[in-house]
Amino acid sequence: MSISENLSLATELLEEAQTVVDAGYRYLNEQCGTDGKFSSKRLDDHQLACYELAYASAELTAAKSGLDYAAKVRQQQADYSGALLEEACALVFSAEAVNNTRTRLSTRRQDFGTSTKLLDETLLSERTDQFCRMQLSADNLSQLGKRCLERPGFTGAYNLPDDKEMIRDTFHQFAYDVVKPLAEEIHTKDLIIPDEILNPLTELGVFGLSIPQKYGGLQPDDREDNLGMIVVTEELSRGSLGGAGSLITRPEIMARSLLKGGTDAQKSYWLPKLAVAEPLCAIAVTEPNYGSDVAQMRLKATKCDGGWLLSGEKTWCTFAGKAGVLLTLARTDPDLSKGHRGLTQFIVEKPSDNGHEFSHTQAEGGTISGKAIPTIGYRGMHSYNVFFDNYFVPDSHVVGEADGVGKGFYSTMAGFAGGRIQTAARASGVMQAAYEQAVTYAQERVVFGSPIADYQLTLVKIAKMATLIMVCRQFTYAVARLMDEKAGQMEASLVKLFACKSSEWICREAMQIHGGMGYAEESAVSRYFIDARVLSIFEGAEETLALKVISKALVEQAVSTNC
Repeated sequence: MSISENLSLATELLEEAQTVVDAGYRYLNEQCGTDGKFSSKRLDDHQLACYELAYASAELTAAKSGLDYAAKVRQQQADYSGALLEEACALVFSAEAVNNTRTRLSTRRQDFGTSTKLLDETLLSERTDQFCRMQLSADNLSQLGKRCLERPGFTGAYNLPDDKEMIRDTFHQFAYDVVKPLAEEIHTKDLIIPDEILNPLTELGVFGLSIPQKYGGLQPDDREDNLGMIVVTEELSRGSLGGAGSLITRPEIMARSLLKGGTDAQKSYWLPKLAVAEPLCAIAVTEPNYGSDVAQMRLKATKCDGGWLLSGEKTWCTFAGKAGVLLTLARTDPDLSKGHRGLTQFIVEKPSDNGHEFSHTQAEGGTISGKAIPTIGYRGMHSYNVFFDNYFVPDSHVVGEADGVGKGFYSTMAGFAGGRIQTAARASGVMQAAYEQAVTYAQERVVFGSPIADYQLTLVKIAKMATLIMVCRQFTYAVARLMDEKAGQMEASLVKLFACKSSEWICREAMQIHGGMGYAEESAVSRYFIDARVLSIFEGAEETLALKVISKALVEQAVSTNC
């Protein structure tokens, strides 16, 4: 069978797999109906099924992105008669996605309401089995691994327009020349990001990537440029996740929140400042007892003459010490039954501090203080517990001013969508860095008379790693393009879910290839592994994203039929 025939078959099999997943969503919709209405509470009785369907959706959508990408690369290299690496990787990943989906859904078919007939005609059919066996055979994977080693570190053409390729080259060089030499010291000594990184990045316009040009940023005034932001994030994350790759996240979230809910005056005042990191900003949303459940936030905001007094605690406020302003979500309506409708966003100013602890007392007597949370990785930015004690915030600093009271949840969600796609880009950068180290080490390290790279198991690992990186990157780019067209909100959650988990596996395998050296703190792969672990936790924990965002939305909108 030719490459084009295999690509067509892969597309058909992915569509069939999706029909089975969709049937699962419809079944759950039926199970969660009460008096003709959908019940989110009843959906919690099906959490395992919801998680599996959400992850299957993410993996299948990623595979489709991989096939679309391979087709575009083929079109651009039509004069090449052989099988392109991008095509081979896309086929392997499609087989992996289909095989994983059939394992999930056929093993517990009763949980998804899936009929034997539907499974036999799709996931368990002979042609599906034959395709998966061929693509996932040890011989095919090891041969793909050999091809990957012929171009060390290469994980597919980036397929970017010329302006984005120029941006990528610039930040790729910066990551390797400036960030990478400082990364290990930042990590091992738990240092704050130094000015040697911050100052040139400010000059390069990094903090204005999500801010329109009319406010001093780099984003076009008439459209978003998520793709540009993604490209920069990925390259900086290759140098260091905590030392550079996550710097864009906070101004990006705050900028989106202001563009969504801020007044014209607030946009004109704050956005130009954020674009030049004067001040740096942080986000204060999460609370100790409520984590990802944003609607239950309890930090109290009490109305007073000319403003509000904030009292309570926030946690996991990354960069809160260094930041001069915290975008803070607080409860302005004490009636907890109001849920998310009682929340308001505040722009909270404070002095910048480089330490692991900070404290500031206002002239009015209110205080804000913070203490860095010791973490195993993601060092450089530091995440803080932040305490507010009658800390005064003027009315002018309510996002949206008077009209913004009670509407903070919506502005917060507008910011988080961008945070998810950006986190997927961070994952791509970390896994690419880990892969490059693994390939280099595998070719240099001799065990039992041969380089590690010569052994079949290593070749299979390298093939799978390269395939995952290629697909995750192109899936992220595809979603960025959708978001530039005011779409892609669901896809942003899907790619965040899939890319972050993939990054953790790839960094684990890179560490394993290094053997004992991978466990040594002096080895960069140990840092990649530790840093990758946080990706599935922040910007929407994996379980919350799968259960409360992806599956909830897809089950609720599914059309009920007997399956």
